[in-house]
Amino acid sequence: MARLLSVNVGLPREIEWKGRTVRTAIWKNPVAGRCRVGPANLEGDGQGDLAGHGGEQRAVFVYQIESYHYWQEQLKRTELVHGQFGENFTVEGLPDEAVHIGDRYQIGSAIFEVTQPRVTCYRVGIRMNEPRMPALLTSSGRPGFYFRVLREGEVGAGDDILKVGEAKERMTVAEINALLYSSQHPRDMLERALLIDALSPGWRSSFEALLRSSVSGNAGLVPEAAAHPAAPGFRRLAVVAINWESADVLSLTMQSGGGQPLRAALPGQYVVLRLQRNRESQPLLRSYSLSGPVSTEGYRISVKIEPNGAAGAWLRDNVKVRDNLEVSYPRGTFTLQYSDRPIVLLSAGIGATPVLAMLHSVAAARSTQDVLWLHAARDGRHHPFVAEVRRLMRALPRGRSYVCYSSPCSRDQLGEDFNAAGHISRSLFEEAGVRRDAEVYLCGPNRFMTDMKSELKTFGVATERIRLEIFSGTESMTPGVVKAPAKIPHVPADDPIAGPLVSFARSGVAAHWKASAYKSILELAEVCDVPVRWSCRTGVCHSCESGLVSGEVIYGPEPLDKPADGNVLVCCSQPDGDVVIDL
Repeated sequence: MARLLSVNVGLPREIEWKGRTVRTAIWKNPVAGRCRVGPANLEGDGQGDLAGHGGEQRAVFVYQIESYHYWQEQLKRTELVHGQFGENFTVEGLPDEAVHIGDRYQIGSAIFEVTQPRVTCYRVGIRMNEPRMPALLTSSGRPGFYFRVLREGEVGAGDDILKVGEAKERMTVAEINALLYSSQHPRDMLERALLIDALSPGWRSSFEALLRSSVSGNAGLVPEAAAHPAAPGFRRLAVVAINWESADVLSLTMQSGGGQPLRAALPGQYVVLRLQRNRESQPLLRSYSLSGPVSTEGYRISVKIEPNGAAGAWLRDNVKVRDNLEVSYPRGTFTLQYSDRPIVLLSAGIGATPVLAMLHSVAAARSTQDVLWLHAARDGRHHPFVAEVRRLMRALPRGRSYVCYSSPCSRDQLGEDFNAAGHISRSLFEEAGVRRDAEVYLCGPNRFMTDMKSELKTFGVATERIRLEIFSGTESMTPGVVKAPAKIPHVPADDPIAGPLVSFARSGVAAHWKASAYKSILELAEVCDVPVRWSCRTGVCHSCESGLVSGEVIYGPEPLDKPADGNVLVCCSQPDGDVVIDL
């Protein structure tokens, strides 16, 4: 019979790790006597990162003494103590290859149900003093598993573990773990897993994504930031038209020199331009949203000419019709999601470009949805795409435009050129026609997007229906790290003059690779203060999956499942020559 050997609890603490402060409750210590089990955790227990740990589906983490013996042998360690792996219950019996999702057990006076395998992150590596631990736990088939609490009660070391029920569909913890994290995702197994009612919502959504996927990579793990991979590399496109859209916005239309069709972009996607200004300097890499209609014949980008903007000024001063530019394939996940909901296209300044492509799309489809174009500009001279937007809005039976000028000039006519003076704010949402049930697509300066997201949420728009495009990088994800002031991405102070050049396209930073200093592209990105997402840091979770704009990488360690073609796991890869990463 299975037995509870130790009950372990611990509250969050702050530790120093790699120059950061990390809040974690990975340190668990055995409890003397009985312990009360609640719906979300044990008495005296807590989680440092509630986004990834704890809650109803992950109330109690279970790990087996047999796995302790395995790791003692594999790692040549003898000092492991109960709670070493961050588990609440150290048990004898209940191996991952025999316990099924949906199995129910009575321990003491409480009843539990198995919901999912453990999802490992870097903090177990800190606790074990073994950075590879997340990958080792997952690849070994010994992740452990979570209980949810069906009946509250008391438990204690020495209690027998009695099986009191099971799910109709029988899949073990080890099988479910391998189905998500290995490179094999058989359709019949995915369908079986989705029949298990007790399977946690997070794992269920991952398996649903794998079933829907028709591309390479692991759709069950890939973050939204890397959901639409594109082939690496640049192609030369000829500039066929140059047009001024306003006093400071210039549009360039490009086509394939050989007349070959281009890849049709999704409305809202962008391309990366590689601008080689001269032979001596490093190329400039800039990301520009496609601002025109979806087309296989040509791409249009629209560039704001900033006073100190090197790329915009160079394009304005040096590029002429019939010149060639190096352009990546379209990429990005800030794309129009087709639904029956009202649409709000909310932008400021040059942020109009990706939402303008979306407006082209809904206008071409003669959509009968409520479509609101809500835009902020300084004044009429700095208001791009005026005639184009008006023409597109006329194609929409239920379209409406509302424009705010922050500093209208004397020739700007209220009611004709703009609808309100000042800035867009929550107080204007009703007048503008913002619907609370709308899908909102938001783009503009970072401060504008931060303010608008907050205002929209307060107004009543659900967070999951507010989509943002961040021109200058991605939203970082560093679970458990106590937030420090954001820094502007930069080249390292000790950047060598030789070695492969690693360019972070969206952040506008390029640094040379030094193998003696960095183990992964992720570590170089962190030194450069480039915003990046990560969790396991060993090629398991795919949180760091990013676009590989150009170049090739090698992996060390090898990830359990490769990313999609055209993407890269920056946490466990190194450049094989010059590379451009979509960060």
